[in-house]
Amino acid sequence: MDLIPVLFIGVAAVALLCEYVDASIGMGYGTTLSPILLIIGFSPLQVVPAVLFGQLAGGLIGGFFHYKLGNVNLDFRRDKAINKRLRGLGYMPNSLDSKVIFILVVCGVVGALIAVFFAINIPSIALTTYIGIMVLGIGLIVLIRKGRESRLSWSGLTAIGLLSSFNKGISGGGYGPLVTGGQIISGREVKSSVGSTTLAEALVCIVAFIGYLLTGEVICWSLAAATGIGSVIAAPFAAHTVKKVNTVKLKFIIGIATTLLGTIILVKTFIF
Repeated sequence: MDLIPVLFIGVAAVALLCEYVDASIGMGYGTTLSPILLIIGFSPLQVVPAVLFGQLAGGLIGGFFHYKLGNVNLDFRRDKAINKRLRGLGYMPNSLDSKVIFILVVCGVVGALIAVFFAINIPSIALTTYIGIMVLGIGLIVLIRKGRESRLSWSGLTAIGLLSSFNKGISGGGYGPLVTGGQIISGREVKSSVGSTTLAEALVCIVAFIGYLLTGEVICWSLAAATGIGSVIAAPFAAHTVKKVNTVKLKFIIGIATTLLGTIILVKTFIF
């Protein structure tokens, strides 16, 4: 399907709205944009790479503004204490936000490559059902535990990073709700969770997008350009929104949004 100028502008506008929501609450870009583009008439192999490209562009800009506004504290210099224990054989960045992003990206590379390069024949209904149940469950847990504090679970963060990046690589969506909600459940501060997810997701999308290039798939560059332009425009505004909003309200909004996304996925799977 070719993009006429009016359709190009329309896709860019939809991508702008999706990226604004995604970079504001850490979810909703691929989960929303992918089905919209499919409904318009684009094929899945046109949609998924374009969604990945749009999110990597918007996520990198959004991550930069989250950092500049203080939503995340990025310091990728080596953590000297951990480096000493590893005896120079490994790497771990210095700040907590950088550690979380590093782990999410490493897990994301593994999950995205599995999704792209290994043609696992997962029935569509099984994939969407699993994603829907997982997203719904995390949303409910965030709401139930919204007033509680807990310690960060690194093992839980690793598992979430692997599962969510696999979802992203194979369907274009399902990453943000799991990673943002999972971090909050694991004990992370809300604004840091959103900012970390935005940047980590962009880096995972780079790997997944390169994977599609290496498999020889023909990329619809006009569609990718439209999603990229819309996403880049929205990203700075989303970071400013996160900076200004009350943390308690943001956590509640994330819980509601995650629950709704999970419900919508399941309803679409079994009713429509």
